[in-house]
Amino acid sequence: MSILENSIILKKIADEIGVTQRQAAETLSLLEEGGTVPFIARYRKEATGNLDEVQIRDIDERRVYFKELIERKGVILNSIEEQGKLTPVLKARIEGCYEKTELEDLYLPYKPKRKTKATVAIEKGLEPLARFIYEQVPGDKTIEVFAAEFISEEKSVSTADDAIEGALHIIAEWVAENADFRKALREMMQKDGVVSSKVLKGKEGEKSKFEMYYEFKEPVSAIPSHRMLAIRRGAEEEVLSFSIEMDEAKVLGYLQGQVVKDSKSIFALHLEKAVKDSYSRLLNPAIQTEVRLALKKRADEEAIKVFEENMKNLLLSPPAGPISVIGVDPGMRTGCKVAVISDTGRLLENTTIYPTEPRNDIAGSTKTLMSIIKKHKISAIAIGNGTGSRETESFVRTMLREQKVEGIFCAVVNEAGASVYSASDIAREEFPELDLTVRGAISIARRLQDPLAELVKIDPKAIGVGQYQHDVDQKKLKEGLDGTVESCVNRVGVDLNTASYALLRYVAGINESVAKKVVKYREEKGRFRSRQELVKISGFGEKTFQQAAGFLRIKGGDNPLDGTAVHPESYPIVEKMASSLSIKVAELIENVKMVQSLDINRFMDEKTGVYTLNDIKEELLKPGRDPRDKFVAASFRDDVKEITDLQEGMVLEGVVTNVANFGAFVDIGVHQDGLIHLSELSNRYIKDPKEAVKVGEVVKVKVLSVDVPMKRISLSIKALLAPEAGAKKLERKEIQKPAAPKTMNDQLAALKAKFGGR
Repeated sequence: MSILENSIILKKIADEIGVTQRQAAETLSLLEEGGTVPFIARYRKEATGNLDEVQIRDIDERRVYFKELIERKGVILNSIEEQGKLTPVLKARIEGCYEKTELEDLYLPYKPKRKTKATVAIEKGLEPLARFIYEQVPGDKTIEVFAAEFISEEKSVSTADDAIEGALHIIAEWVAENADFRKALREMMQKDGVVSSKVLKGKEGEKSKFEMYYEFKEPVSAIPSHRMLAIRRGAEEEVLSFSIEMDEAKVLGYLQGQVVKDSKSIFALHLEKAVKDSYSRLLNPAIQTEVRLALKKRADEEAIKVFEENMKNLLLSPPAGPISVIGVDPGMRTGCKVAVISDTGRLLENTTIYPTEPRNDIAGSTKTLMSIIKKHKISAIAIGNGTGSRETESFVRTMLREQKVEGIFCAVVNEAGASVYSASDIAREEFPELDLTVRGAISIARRLQDPLAELVKIDPKAIGVGQYQHDVDQKKLKEGLDGTVESCVNRVGVDLNTASYALLRYVAGINESVAKKVVKYREEKGRFRSRQELVKISGFGEKTFQQAAGFLRIKGGDNPLDGTAVHPESYPIVEKMASSLSIKVAELIENVKMVQSLDINRFMDEKTGVYTLNDIKEELLKPGRDPRDKFVAASFRDDVKEITDLQEGMVLEGVVTNVANFGAFVDIGVHQDGLIHLSELSNRYIKDPKEAVKVGEVVKVKVLSVDVPMKRISLSIKALLAPEAGAKKLERKEIQKPAAPKTMNDQLAALKAKFGGR
């Protein structure tokens, strides 16, 4: 039976996600047919009832879970049946199980196992004695008399006590393998257990980042992901040990109450002994391991969500746009690598300057940069935030001021992952003849132009927008981050005639192989004139076209709708709209009066409903609109370049580089990010830092404290806020994406106007 045919699974998925069963069924059907999440969310709103990407991804995750569960049930049922132990009751219980953990609990007694105390006792023939004690039915014989019947020198059962001891080992295993007992104990540990960490012997006096966990306790139910991950890291680095503490008396009371029928019977003391042995030797270690893994899974999921949110905000950082940029990868001894990038991202030239220690070649560096500025009509200078960044930025700003250069802005760009890009296959394919450092400068410049288009070339894990990234489930992290990148790319849309294969591979329905074929086709045939040309490419079949076409844009193509997010399957609808107004499609696009006059109800049919028609209408009003915010450049103080320059009370400008559950990290230009604790982000109560700030945001902060030896900087946004105000976000003049002026004077005049003469 498939998931779609199983009404119980459908109801479970619908209830978990908070949607109707119809929505769940329709979405599952689309996913089973090979639909991608971005496509379903954008172009199948009628079918899903307008579910967003998060809900669809959650449904997809549960779809995979239940498919695996169904497959596992089949394996387990076959295994137990082959053993001749599959009873109708057990079969019904397995078929009615919808949790993987409980399913494995049911299978545990029948699972092939290594040699245990219980299996040894069973080999000695002691199972009937165990059954007699466990069933607690009084007979003609006492336990001791019955046990004496199992004495056998051949089987190494020397006395009645030996027989009883073996029987109790069997009972202990029965108790430990009882699915109901395991479930109850698991729930007790998750509800009442306490995570307890201690410093390892011999490390008590050592200073470390784990000091707060040297003697630490927190309930399992409440411990946040970052603390759980920190404790696990401390244990892995052999600084801490940790366990989950339980009220043993409470657990034993429950288990003995379930096993012992009469506390005054001849069986009670033996059963209590077996239960205690079962808990201490088998159940507690096993359930501890399960709950520890469950805690890790929960911590991983929360940490990965933070990664995903940070990655999304970084990828959707405002682009400076198609402007000519000088990218500078700062360096001291080896100099600053300079790459000149055209407004389309093409490398024009590269060189090296030495404006900082040890050479201090200010004159030579000024001459080189001024020559480049005049030659290539430069609009911006992007400087990586690595070693030598502030010194290089200071030189550039001083040069622009002293040379009276107008219309050019200087911005410090987060270069996290640039070195990874420089050494990547993608970089070698793009610039095989260039040195790694020059490739880094190119990446820095392009990040200013379009962060999304450049950052997709880098393994998301290398960008560093989270915590404990090497500790969380790597498969889940990759899936989550890849899904985030895919979501961002499709949300913004991709220019089919300029996109790299690294960007195209994230378009819905397109894989890396097809992306490379698209680029190759473009290189051989020239610019795409129509979306329909895509079907001429080998591997770009009907399904791929359906999934991808709406997210690919062609500016100035044969069909004006190819430059919009309107899907080709909806072109006939737009043609009907234009025809109803007696105008051409091209005349309808961006014609506010005409678009607003449309009665969308006239264009509804079985497949096209109000959601799709409203999206079409919105797209006609603002075709191909970039959803990202306008670009704002942060401005660091010239007199603050190192952590030693900081003083308590200083008010600085910075860029949020990372957001964790406990606060946000901000680059204030001193090569060490400062931390704004959750309590200092806002003067209203917030539970999540993401309520106040996001990665890439420019903010004003106040320095609360500086610990130079430990390289710790404590910052506050709250200290600068008026009572009851929200988190203060910096208000600066927006740097618009300038059009490409025809002359140098036009460009300088345009930028001067946008920068207010700066």
